[in-house]
Amino acid sequence: MTRLGFIGTGSITAAMVRGLKASPLQSWPILLTPRNAELAAELASDLPGVTVAADNQAVVDSSDMVFLAVRPQIAESVLRPLHFRAGQNVVSLIAGLSCDTVSDWTGATHVTRAIPLPFVQNGSDVTPIHPPQADVAQVFDALGKALSVQDAKAFDIYSSASALMATYFSLVETASDWMVAKGLNAEDSRSYLGALFGNLGDVLRDDPRSLDDLRVAHSTVGGLNEQVFHQFTAAGGATALTDALTSVYHRVAGIKA
Repeated sequence: MTRLGFIGTGSITAAMVRGLKASPLQSWPILLTPRNAELAAELASDLPGVTVAADNQAVVDSSDMVFLAVRPQIAESVLRPLHFRAGQNVVSLIAGLSCDTVSDWTGATHVTRAIPLPFVQNGSDVTPIHPPQADVAQVFDALGKALSVQDAKAFDIYSSASALMATYFSLVETASDWMVAKGLNAEDSRSYLGALFGNLGDVLRDDPRSLDDLRVAHSTVGGLNEQVFHQFTAAGGATALTDALTSVYHRVAGIKA
């Protein structure tokens, strides 16, 4: 049984803790930082085997594997005062920080990076981890699937793609607002679009055909889907998305423009 500790108690920590307590690893004890005391207390009250430590160092001292889940802006000031044991597994969920940087700030020699998304709570996430580490993979396999990534550059690409969530909801919001402006009910519009995009997600997950083939299969020649696609790309939609992803990648990878 592995004792898991979390430095930082935000939305991703909460999603991981809830997911773990509904997973095959539910018996593993979890220790939370007192940061965000209200959320930490709620998780400890609602879930068996979850407790709140006196401070961040107590989390480190009492855990076999420590997850770092603080904002990048405050990470150095939070991590430098902490003392980690030799060989202790440290998993950084902090965007844009390399393993070397985390090692430098903490003295930890076993550092793994991971990109868990909110879907870990439902056990349906695919979480990239770098470098591959069997104990860390076991945790994220319990939360869906661990995707072991050998190369740091590849990991940064996955990290950049994870930034698409807000844009996805904005796309749905734009379509919903248009439907409502044309006279439809907002709740019905959302329900329809949720089913549309949810089913498309199932197709993307389950159908082995290439993305280009899937696009063609869902576009009748001269039809409505083809029309929207051509107008969207002609207006620069695809270019804008590519440029945004490139910009995020440069930020994550520390590449100066």
